[in-house]
Amino acid sequence: MNKHTTIRVSLVVAIAFFMQFLDTTAVNTAIPAMADAFGTDVVHLSTGVTSYLMALAIFIPVSGWIADRFGTRKVFCGAIAFFILSSTLCGTSQNLFQFVLYRIMQGMAGAMMSPVGRLAVLKVTPKDELPAAMNYITVPALVAPIVGPLVGGYLTTFWSWRWIFYLNVPISIVCILLAWHYIPQEGLHAGKAAVKKPFDWTGFVLSGLALAGFMYGVEMFSKTNVSYGVSLAVVIGSLAVLVLNVWHAKRTVAPLIDYSVMKVRTYSITIWVGSVSRIVIGAFPYLVPLMFQEGFGLTPFQSGLLFLSTMAGNLSMKSATVWIIRRFKFRNILLVNGFLVALFTFFTALLLPDTPVWIIVVTLFCSGLVRSMQFSSLTTLAFADIAERKMTAANTLYSTIQQMSTGMGIAAGAVALRFANMIHGGVPGRYTVPDFRLAFLFIVVIGFLHLFGYGFLKPTAGDAVRIKRGV
Repeated sequence: MNKHTTIRVSLVVAIAFFMQFLDTTAVNTAIPAMADAFGTDVVHLSTGVTSYLMALAIFIPVSGWIADRFGTRKVFCGAIAFFILSSTLCGTSQNLFQFVLYRIMQGMAGAMMSPVGRLAVLKVTPKDELPAAMNYITVPALVAPIVGPLVGGYLTTFWSWRWIFYLNVPISIVCILLAWHYIPQEGLHAGKAAVKKPFDWTGFVLSGLALAGFMYGVEMFSKTNVSYGVSLAVVIGSLAVLVLNVWHAKRTVAPLIDYSVMKVRTYSITIWVGSVSRIVIGAFPYLVPLMFQEGFGLTPFQSGLLFLSTMAGNLSMKSATVWIIRRFKFRNILLVNGFLVALFTFFTALLLPDTPVWIIVVTLFCSGLVRSMQFSSLTTLAFADIAERKMTAANTLYSTIQQMSTGMGIAAGAVALRFANMIHGGVPGRYTVPDFRLAFLFIVVIGFLHLFGYGFLKPTAGDAVRIKRGV
């Protein structure tokens, strides 16, 4: 495949990613208005958020098998079409039951969109073009959580919360047309080979129970009316089932999740150590807007405007990401940049309500720069040394772990904040500036301590994607 094909496919997939991430984050701001419309309270309505995450967790592992069976282009376009249907139904919901049901459908569609979209990019991208391709498709994961609250707040305030879902329809239609035109049709040989691969029903049940239970347990950590003990018990139980699933996969000819890709050192480090980095990165967009509103007394709109400086940093780094990856070793990038991620998280902890706005903006902008660099580097390195025949398996597992670590980032922020509130003897659910400062410091400690893991990378790690052919 040529460079132009790679760029086109990457941009198409990035559009789908952005739409999905935007929908997820925008919905959170509309929960109070939706609760009023359904005649319920916000606690019960959070079931709609949980059901979406659980559907993602259950069906992401299936995406690789379905993509191999029917082809990435068909599955990707079909997933977007199903996303149109489920989004429209969400917008027409008249009660909580309907909304939860339609959000589950949305989660099923999203579980196919993200992994299969990334797989489509991986299949058309030569190793030496991987940094540029991954650079494009990591933008939505960083930008959408920042733009989402603004979009959701605007539509809910001036239009209706239903337009958050209706907005997906025209974007999805454009995305399907572009995807069908630019994503290459896979050959028949691959399709015939894939038909012979049986579906791992046992693995599906075990992974579904483990991942859905884990996501539910993690989500429980953010609930002030649920004890840590109950949340921890659910998470530990889910991890036990996950261990059983790993044991099953090793004894199955065609497992739903192939854990053998963990034998590749660079890949395993991006899973184990990289997940901690993603937790540190994921806690940031949870804690910062909350600190601006609860601690500084700003309105949601003012908070969103300030947080846009983080998005500016994310986007500004994109032009330099590929150059940095070509110029420096992955091990050095992840160590030095990871240090900067933790450092600017520490600087954020020092912010106060009377801190000059320009200092807040500069701090958030620089934080956006380094968060973007770390995220893109990890995603690129993950697939750098994976053989083409193992690419689907690696992508399925990576997508699953990425979803889990994203949820854990929010949970880590919530747990740190609740713990800080307990230490200060504050009122549960009412957080002060000292609470946020201590919560950030907990995240900073994690950010610094986990960096030693990147020291296990070889100096040559990821050179297959760093060095241009013919250079």
